[in-house]
Amino acid sequence: MHEAMVAQSIYEAIADQAKIQKAKPLAAKISCGVFNGLNSDALCFAFEAISKGTVCEGMKLAVEQKPIQARCRKCDEPFKFDLHQPTCPTCRGDDFELLPDAPIMLDEIEFEG
Repeated sequence: MHEAMVAQSIYEAIADQAKIQKAKPLAAKISCGVFNGLNSDALCFAFEAISKGTVCEGMKLAVEQKPIQARCRKCDEPFKFDLHQPTCPTCRGDDFELLPDAPIMLDEIEFEG
């Protein structure tokens, strides 16, 4: 289960920061691309199970999926790719490349106090 491995990594990063900050973590924000196959509900469930009985128990995780990005080959402008209108919003060109999917990132941790 991909989500369990990701949840374990997130837990370790948050627990390490909790030691450094000497504070209890309350919430964290995770971001990822839409193609990474991460199921938000499964990730939150796995994190809850891993963090039981630890400083991270009871934390809230928010997962934000970043949109697919593309770059127009005609005008070189990056844009948010829309499957229903697969054209560059700047020049209306239809020759583009999809950019790499956003990685899974721990963007923010909120601590008590």
